Formats: sequence, C-alpha cells, structure tokens
Amino acid sequence: MLIAFIGGGTMATALISGLIRSGQTDVTVRVSDPNQDARRRLQSDFGITVSADAPSAVTGADVVVLAVKPQVMPIVLQDLSGLLQPQQLVLSIAAGTTMQRIAASLGPAQAIIRCMPNTPALIGEGITGLCANTQCRDHHRRQAERVLRVAGEIVWIPDESMMNAVTAISGSGPAYFFALTEALADAGARLGLPTEVANELAIRTCAGAGAMLKNSAESVSELRQRVTSPGGTTQAALASLASDHFAELVYRAAAAAHQRGSELSGESTN
Repeated sequence: MLIAFIGGGTMATALISGLIRSGQTDVTVRVSDPNQDARRRLQSDFGITVSADAPSAVTGADVVVLAVKPQVMPIVLQDLSGLLQPQQLVLSIAAGTTMQRIAASLGPAQAIIRCMPNTPALIGEGITGLCANTQCRDHHRRQAERVLRVAGEIVWIPDESMMNAVTAISGSGPAYFFALTEALADAGARLGLPTEVANELAIRTCAGAGAMLKNSAESVSELRQRVTSPGGTTQAALASLASDHFAELVYRAAAAAHQRGSELSGESTN
C-alpha cells in the first residue's frame, strides 16, 4: 500500500512514525511539503521519499492523506484537481474541511474519508473519529484503519454532521484534561502544598486515573463510586462540584467547541 502524505506537520509525522514502527512491509510512504526543513527532517528521520509539490507525491498512491492547515487546503485541492483517480482514497485529517468541499474540487466520484485524531496520537494513545462518503468501499475503510490504528483506537461515525461533536469531545478534550490538572495543582498550592509537590500530585493523579479508565473493566461511574466513601472527603468534594453544576459546565464548554467547529467549517447549527 502506497500512502502519500500532503503536509509533514506534527500529526502527519506521528502517523508516519507509527507506520514505520509498525513494520508493515507492504507499506510505502511518500511526503509532500513545501518547507525544505520539514522535508529534510522527514527524509533524515524515516528515510522516505519527499518532494516539494503535491502532484508528484500522489501518483500511484493508494491513499492520499491531506494533513495541511485549513487555510492551505484550497490551494492543495486546486493542485490535486484532475490528478486523482476515484478509487484512490483521500483521507483528510484537516480540521474544518468537509467532504463536500473536498469533493467539489476532486470530483463527486472521489472516495473520501474525513477523520479527527487527537493529540495523544502523538504517543500512540490517541483516538480518532472518522466517517466515509458513499463512494467509499470496504477496502477504503480498511486502508484508513491501517493508517490510523498506528496512532491509537478508532471510532466510526455514521454521519459527517457528528464530526463537530467528535472535535468537541476528543479533539479538544485533552485540553480540558490538562486544564483540570492545572486547576488541581493550583488548588494544592492554595491549600498550602509546595508548588512542586502540588504539581507532581496533580499530574500523577490524573495520569493514574486515566490509566485506570483505560485498563479497568469497570465503567466510569463504577470507578468513581469505588473511590467515593459515604460521608468521606471525596463525597464532600463531589457534592461541591455538583452544587456548582459541574456536569453542565462541562457540557457548555463542549457545546462552545462544537459551535466554533461549525463556524470554522461553514456549517449551520440549530
């Protein structure tokens, strides 16, 4: 399988690194990036074929990964217009660009999958939501899964209209988690702990809780209940969060991200 990456940024590099490390002997990677330093780095780190222009990279590719910033996407699509065959899979990890916009440039018969990886993909612990247009066949889905599973888990989304919700939860979610960690560390310092100790306690606690979520067969609710003794300190803290409408606060934050995603992609919202 020949995979052509258009753009060699951070997320593309994470996927390329994962593909190389996976040892899939039938996978070949090419990259197109106009930045000379990026090309040198990718060639040096991975020994792959690099080029400055997109058209030379996509010739004969089974999968074309669009990994460019939204403001660059119109130029890239214009460069690729008329060059791709419908059976070549276009896999877009570019935020805010709908499959309809891509098809408007590449043609209505083009097989397109849009996906949203999140930043833990950089360490192979990500999760990616993805959806396919009606031109995609089973082998296109399998190709996308091979590319994306090197960065973590995947979840198929039945309708592209849900992609902004995916962005609001998993795409932006790591920042919410980091913000909670910062807040816990700040709370520890305000309660009298040395700053370094408060930071270490917050970071290790959040990291450990995340590992428990990943590895436990119990549900999130069951894990929460197990650490909450009746009448104890944790129950007092959770009661305070509930009185401040913690769950509603998190929903409003996610809804704001969802709304902004809709604005950036030019979609209307109710």
